Amino acid sequence: MRGYGTNVRGLGESRGLKDVARQHALLPLRIFLGVTFIYAGLDKLTDRSFFRASGPGSIGETMHAVRDSSAIPGLVDLALKNPGAFGYAIAIGELAVGLGTFFGLWARLAALGGALISLSLWLTVSWQVTPYYFGNDLAYLMAWLPLVLGGAAEFSADALRASRRRRIR
Repeated sequence: MRGYGTNVRGLGESRGLKDVARQHALLPLRIFLGVTFIYAGLDKLTDRSFFRASGPGSIGETMHAVRDSSAIPGLVDLALKNPGAFGYAIAIGELAVGLGTFFGLWARLAALGGALISLSLWLTVSWQVTPYYFGNDLAYLMAWLPLVLGGAAEFSADALRASRRRRIR
């Protein structure tokens, strides 16, 4: 086993800069997505007009506006059956995903939830955006995928739980 000695590059043989960068590579993405989804959820939960079936800024108005141009109009129709409940589901889902991602608690599950929210928003709300790269939901979907695959290895509740399990065994 190699130690943490220094070499010409300064960080040692076994734990070089590349190793540290690789180990922490998903942390900035996790923080960004966590904070963004926490903010999005809280923003919706504190906006009374968002949960209405109609009117400026309402989930109902948004769903009616995108219904005919979405990839899955049936999903929009489902949301329109009860726009307020759908709005609460999205807002609470975003908040739960954001908190889980930020704190690294059940990080892969939280990232999967974020990917599913982003996928549903891409297929409904931003599907008609042309060119496609102007819509942000597809980019968010792609940003979630590394966290679905990699989880939260560092500075996370998952890592803390895993270290406790190893000590108990």
